[in-house]
Amino acid sequence: MKNYLKLVNFEVNRFFKLYLILIGLTMLSQLIGAGIISQTYMKNAKQLMAENQLSMNQYVEQYGTFSFDRFTDSEWFLLPIFFCIAMLMIYVFFIWYRDWFGKNTFIYRLFMLPTERIAIYFAKLTTIMLLVLGLIALQILLILMEKQIVNKIIPIDLQSNFSIYTSSTLNMWRWLYPTSFTEFILVYALGLLFVAVIFTAILIERSYGLKGIFYAIFYGLLSLGVFFAPILLVNVYTNYFYPLEIFLMVLVTSMIVLGSAIWIANHLLKYKIRV
Repeated sequence: MKNYLKLVNFEVNRFFKLYLILIGLTMLSQLIGAGIISQTYMKNAKQLMAENQLSMNQYVEQYGTFSFDRFTDSEWFLLPIFFCIAMLMIYVFFIWYRDWFGKNTFIYRLFMLPTERIAIYFAKLTTIMLLVLGLIALQILLILMEKQIVNKIIPIDLQSNFSIYTSSTLNMWRWLYPTSFTEFILVYALGLLFVAVIFTAILIERSYGLKGIFYAIFYGLLSLGVFFAPILLVNVYTNYFYPLEIFLMVLVTSMIVLGSAIWIANHLLKYKIRV
């Protein structure tokens, strides 16, 4: 456990500078964007009220209120989110290939550490999840800060109620921020599952050379097929299975995919990858 925690700390530190840049860009873009969009709205609203001699209530009746969606639908808000997602998706691959193709093939030094090699796999997997959860937590804090910025610039009477779960653009929000602890566990366990499959596919490619590319693709497609088998079955036999039965089938196939990913990775790390 001690060696595993050291490896996690090591992996996090290797990405930390870039991580801080992602955090900084996200904060800068969204906080500035909240101010600009709010000020633009108020400028236009004041201009219309002055030109048409409208009171605030009359303006609301004719033009409606300011919705926070106006900001969450903007490039100021969305672009840094998509950029962070893209960077983390790239890092899922980079976290392994950097060790093979970086200076002095660092992966061999990792494999020679006095610990089980599978601990390296788990440490990298944990690192990805910590990075994702860190950005998710940051976005929650930023939403609260951005709402305060909007409240300081735009009077409450000119605003409509806002919930991140009813945002028009962010239909993905329920996936990023589940409404219950059970949903949270299920959603992020699913993310962990897919990252584990990608990690194992990378190890397959690294173990078998050129042939490994085809083996890795086949393994990935097979894992997806096993995982989505219950969903395909439910679509074929509609209204046949109870919700609990569907949940149990997905749970079983998920455990099979995750268990096989870890078992294959452990086997490859022990017997196929040499130093």
